[in-house]
Amino acid sequence: MKQLFAILIAGCLAMPVLADEEAVGEAITDYMDFATYESGIILPAQLDKDVFEAATFIDTRDAEQFEAGHIPGAVNIEWREVPGRIEELPESGLVVLYCNTGSLSAQATFAARLMGRENVVVLQTGIRGWLQTAAYKPE
Repeated sequence: MKQLFAILIAGCLAMPVLADEEAVGEAITDYMDFATYESGIILPAQLDKDVFEAATFIDTRDAEQFEAGHIPGAVNIEWREVPGRIEELPESGLVVLYCNTGSLSAQATFAARLMGRENVVVLQTGIRGWLQTAAYKPE
């Protein structure tokens, strides 16, 4: 009887978690169904002077990599910290997240966009691509 009671209690406690998981799954599915191939990305070649000067850049690499070199004016928020620090991302204007190649910052961008920040994009090819093919680099 004690085991049955324990199972019932555990099941009741888990139900809110399952409901949250279902809601999250629905939100992700809805986003993926709606998103176009190009949504959420920007290429270094698209960063001309006007776009560069209007954008906010977020370097999602760790502090050590950021200190070793970053896009001028960038703010450092490690990719895993973006959801917890979402309030630090401007709600309007272009916000560009980047890492070395774009893979980790893509995850942070996806999270930010799911959290309602549709103005957030990932820099495809990351800082490495920016160094090679950016349309504009400040002197």
